[in-house]
Amino acid sequence: MKTQMQADHHPFTQFAAYNRWANARLYQAALALPDDAYRRSVGVFFGSLHGTLNHVLVADRIWLKRLTGEGDPPSRLDTILFEDRHALAAARAAEDERIVRLIDGTDVATLPEFVDYATTSGVTHRQVRSDILRHLFNHQTHHRGQAHACLSILTGAEPPTLDLLAFQRGVPAPDLAALAAGG
Repeated sequence: MKTQMQADHHPFTQFAAYNRWANARLYQAALALPDDAYRRSVGVFFGSLHGTLNHVLVADRIWLKRLTGEGDPPSRLDTILFEDRHALAAARAAEDERIVRLIDGTDVATLPEFVDYATTSGVTHRQVRSDILRHLFNHQTHHRGQAHACLSILTGAEPPTLDLLAFQRGVPAPDLAALAAGG
């Protein structure tokens, strides 16, 4: 088990915690929408808020399979894993905890090591573990930005802030697993 000092010096600890925080804030707003708005196509790459949130979960499952060898990710990036948004939120909460555990269990000494993997189309690649983790968190941020825009379009109001600085300043986030369960 890592000491607090070791955890504070792991370059991805803050990003894993931020990722969980930002997803909880985003999903809280998404779960508050009427279903027709939540599913409405607004012109983002995966169509709707629903499509975008499913895509991020799909991509995380693909990357975590590549990094850990565990899981059964879909082969298509546009797969709708969950039609029910509460089930999607519960799966997101579980995946965010899985990401936190992955980072907590990753020895900093392994970050420069290469990881061999195949894309969903079967093309093989070799990439440094730290670069994969950077991509994982950056990809989340990219699509959360699209989801944030969806919320702006659908509500005509400013969505909750997802800025890293707000996380660092202690702005609260709900417990996503409790939200998903209707609590």
